Order: sequence, then structure tokens, then C-alpha cells
Amino acid sequence: MPTVLLIFGWRFFFYSNEGNEPIHIHATKGDMECKYWLKIEEFEVVEGSSYHLGPKDKKEVKKIIYQHFDYIVEQWNNYFNK
Repeated sequence: MPTVLLIFGWRFFFYSNEGNEPIHIHATKGDMECKYWLKIEEFEVVEGSSYHLGPKDKKEVKKIIYQHFDYIVEQWNNYFNK
């Protein structure tokens, strides 16, 4: 599970066995966990799943992903397309 970002208490990471899925990122903080799909062509972030996140938490996670969108895509490609 390579960690991509640690920011504001959130840990953003990939699972090692998900390379055949489209680009996405997982995040955890305390008992909260979520997964967001990154649509590169549309520059869009879409919630795949979330557990124990309120609207404020979801907004915070999406904002972080948008701020680091290119970096996350680059890290995904570096990790899964070696």
C-alpha cells in the first residue's frame, strides 16, 4: 500500500493489487475511509465509496485531491506502469 500523500491528518494511498482498475485514490483518517476515481480527461473527482465521512470531510478530501490531481496521476502511473 504505497502512501502518496499525508496531509491534514489524511493518508492518501493505493492498494498494490488494483493496477487493472482505472486511476483512483484511497484516503483514511481515524475511522473514516473513502475511495475516489480520477477522471483525467474531464479533470473530475468522483466518489467511489465512503465510510463515516460527513459532507465537510468529503469536501476536504476532494479539495486535497484536486490540489494534487496531477501528482496523484503521476504517482499512479509510476507505480502501476513500471
